[in-house]
Formats: sequence, C-alpha cells, structure tokens
Amino acid sequence: MEGEVCGYTGDALAVFGSTSTATEVIATISPITTYGSTTTAAEIVANVDLHGRRVVVTGASSGIGVETARALAAEVTLAVRNVEAGEKVAGGIAENLPPGAEAVQVAQLDLADPASVAGFVRAWGGPLQVLVNNAGVMALPKLTRTAAGYEMQFATNHLGHFALATGLHRWLAAAGGARVVSVASIGHLFGPVVFDDLHYRFRPFDQWSSYGQSKSANVLFALGATHRWADDGIAVNALMPGNIASTALGRHMVPDNLANFGKETDLALPPVKTIEQGAATSVLLAASPELEGVTGRYYEDCAEAPVIHQREGHTGGVAPTHLTPTTPSAFCKPPSN
Repeated sequence: MEGEVCGYTGDALAVFGSTSTATEVIATISPITTYGSTTTAAEIVANVDLHGRRVVVTGASSGIGVETARALAAEVTLAVRNVEAGEKVAGGIAENLPPGAEAVQVAQLDLADPASVAGFVRAWGGPLQVLVNNAGVMALPKLTRTAAGYEMQFATNHLGHFALATGLHRWLAAAGGARVVSVASIGHLFGPVVFDDLHYRFRPFDQWSSYGQSKSANVLFALGATHRWADDGIAVNALMPGNIASTALGRHMVPDNLANFGKETDLALPPVKTIEQGAATSVLLAASPELEGVTGRYYEDCAEAPVIHQREGHTGGVAPTHLTPTTPSAFCKPPSN
C-alpha cells in the first residue's frame, strides 16, 4: 500500500503488515559463535575485511554510535544532528586508521525533521553496503512534539529511520548483499505500536509506553523490510544493545527513573555493559561473515534472543509478536478445517 504517514512518504503502513500472506521463505541460517555479553565491537571485526564497504551510522557522535562507527570504519559516514560533535569523533577515529584508509565522513542528519532526512537521501550516491539505524532518544519526561507535531520519541526513533532506510533503498539494493541494522531495545516489551494514537493526542502520555512503541516499531520495521527487500539481497535485523553505562541516551532520566524502573516496567535491568560491549551486537549484525543470509531476526548479547511470553522479571528476550516465521510451513501450511 503506497501512502504517507506523518509526512514521511513511502510504503509506510505496509512495513507493519502481517506475514501471513508472505510467499518467500526467510533464511534460517543459525551462526555458531563464541561471542557473548562481554564481547566488544573490536573483537567482532578483528579478522573481518571491511575493505570496499560503505557504511552509514546514525547517531555516531556519542555512545555506542561512536564505537559502532569506529569498528566499521572502512568508508564510514557519521550521520549526526550535531556536525561539530561529529567532526570531533571523526577526527578521533581517523587518528587510528591505517595509512591510505578512506576518510571518515560526517553528514548532518536530524531524524526528527523530514526535510533533513530527505536532504541526506538526496545527497547520497552510489551503493551502500551497511546502514546502522542507531540514533535514538529515551524516556522523555514530558510529551514533546516535533515541529510537525509528531511525538518526539516515535518521530526520532522510528519515522526518521524509516524514511532514511526507504529513501536509501535503491543504493542498498545496488550494493548486492547489503545489511540494515535496526537498534531496538528491551523497551519493545513495554507495548505495541498504537496506530490509533501514535502521537498521544488522546491517551495520557507516558515516557515508557512512548519509548516502547518506538522500539516495537524498530523491530517491526526489520520484519517488514525483510519480507519486502529479500529479493534485493538486503538483510535487515534488529537488536537490543544492552544496559550501557555512560551514554547520552539516558540524559533525560532523573535518579528516580532508574530507582523505580523495575516497579514501573516489570523488568529487571540486565548487567551493565561498557560502551564497547554495547556496540558489539550492532557490529555483529553489520559485518560478521557468520551472519551472511540471516535476516528478520532479533539479537541481544551477540546471539538470537530467547522468546518470552510475558515481560515481568525478564532482563531480555523478544516478544513472539515481533518474530518472523522462519520455516516453509509457517508460510505455506493450509488452514485447518
């Protein structure tokens, strides 16, 4: 269904479509790794040849975005809202690159502004091997809207990345074997995407349900794009990076938010990771040869996440509603009488 959602044009509604009518069979390769929660991004790419891969990482001016870009720095573009901060990061990455390496590029991108996303897309040219949709905001304490009137977390975390990925689709397809990485969260367990009230025009605003629907959208985007882009050779996966200390993502949270997190969300916090560990799962999905052909999956701690059927007491896992059927019978089984 061609349409327009909140000013972002494209197949916006269909990205959340049911898988029940899909005819393709999603790859079911299960990589064997020795990675885990303490693996770092650098360890993932230690023996990976990234030469010739063009990479875009959003939100690469702080947190795990920096470490993701550092690990994938073959021909990497830092897509950032604050260009000055991005230039500082690019300089730090470039200092450790070998002689003759491609320069680290910085490009302005405000995911909450459709015009900024469109400008980035227009400026891009040539095949794109890896797109890491990493940028995000979390737990805004008050209802905040973009200039166009959209709820800020949903606009930044999902709508902007959706417009970016679909806008760059032709260049991803041109790469042959491209990968799109959607950085989601355990927050997808907080709730579904509420299509009848995406921007809290009727229901009371809640910082966690708002964040949760944006993260559910990140996971569902990976599923929708998997089905629609499989024939283009594009793999799309989602992930939970972990509970990471010292990033800007939690800058809107006050001490009471953390103290009451379990009570408010029925979730226990997983063990704290370093930034280098937090970037590892993104880099695994972006670059590991072991994941060649893997698409439509949800990862955490550098492995496929277990399915859970309720959120209470869990420190991870993925809701069954956020998974892609992975066997021929899941697509082709006739209805029972």
